[in-house]
Amino acid sequence: MLKTIVSFFLALFATALFAATDANQASAEELTRIKGIGPATAERIIDEREKAPFQNWDDFIQRVKGVGVSKATTLSASGLTVQGQAYAPAAAPAPAPATPAAETAPSAASNTTNPKK
Repeated sequence: MLKTIVSFFLALFATALFAATDANQASAEELTRIKGIGPATAERIIDEREKAPFQNWDDFIQRVKGVGVSKATTLSASGLTVQGQAYAPAAAPAPAPATPAAETAPSAASNTTNPKK
C-alpha cells in the first residue's frame, strides 16, 4: 500500500514538473524556465499578449520578434503551448515533379532523309 501511495505522488509530481506552459497565461518566471526563452524574450511575449491574447502559433510567430518556425519548434518541444496546443508546423510543400527536357528539332544540316542534289 505504501508503494502505491508513493508511486501516486511521484507520478503527480512528475506530471506537474513537465506540465505545459501556455504563452497566454505564464508569468515571466515560468516563461524563462522554457529552454530558449530568456528574460528579453519573456518580456516580448508578455508585451504582445497584453495587446491581445495569441490566437495560435502562427499569430505567436508573427508577433514575437525573434521567433520563427525553427525557434517555435524548439519552444514547443520544451513545453510551451499557445491556446493549449503544441506547435505543429505546416508540412513542407511536395517538390514539383521533374519535367523531361524538351526535345530539340533536328537541324537542317543533320537532315539526311531528303538530301539536296
